[in-house]
Amino acid sequence: MESTRLFLIPFSAGRGGKFTPAKVGLRSRKGILGAAPNGLAATMGEMYHSVMKRLRIPEDNGRPAVTRPPVPDTGLRKLPRAFCDRDTATVAVELLGKYLVHASGGVERVGRVVEVEAYLGPHDLAAHSCRGLTARTRVMFGPPGHAYVYLIYGMHCCMNVVTEREGHASAVLLRAIEPVRNIEGRTRGPGLLCKAMHIDRGLNAHDLQSDDFFIADAPAVDPRSIVRRPRIGVGYAGHWARRLLRYYIRGNPYISRP
Repeated sequence: MESTRLFLIPFSAGRGGKFTPAKVGLRSRKGILGAAPNGLAATMGEMYHSVMKRLRIPEDNGRPAVTRPPVPDTGLRKLPRAFCDRDTATVAVELLGKYLVHASGGVERVGRVVEVEAYLGPHDLAAHSCRGLTARTRVMFGPPGHAYVYLIYGMHCCMNVVTEREGHASAVLLRAIEPVRNIEGRTRGPGLLCKAMHIDRGLNAHDLQSDDFFIADAPAVDPRSIVRRPRIGVGYAGHWARRLLRYYIRGNPYISRP
């Protein structure tokens, strides 16, 4: 490795001929690598880091290096609010293949939606809104295109996309995603999905037109590859438990169950 040494050069700084230590740099066999001629404006520490960078010499300051990946410029185009302001079952089917995007802590996480469930409104006995307007369901009764995030079993979050006109109180539950970017952990199930995507109740009522949490467009999934099944865990809902309102992409390895 090329040897370097720190040097300090005094120079005359006035009529009195006084010398002021104001020029700092590093010298190597190849000559001076850097200097600070403008008085004390550049400190020895600043010059050291500058030259070490030019030499590409790693600095050991006794602390582990921390790498924070930048948020990538994905170029993904978010779905307009009008996409959600339609029949809930239609929105559910067309959400398949779209991208769920959440940026937090300088990391953008992206997952492809592969399984969903539709909840049609207060008349649907499996929907939370069948109990009427409450503090919990207020988001469902609000405008379309917002996130409805709730807690189950006191430990797992589930994310829904509010659909149709304000007051209709319908939503689509995201059940599973296929990891695309910066996702760690399992994503087969609504609770696991939220954990892997860093989605919590702090995002409840979040506008999905924002830049940090949204659903991005993608080519439509071939209708022939879409499977329709009864929803999971709604046996209490009478005949509504048998309705084919769960949709998933056939053969995708990330669905929660066939």
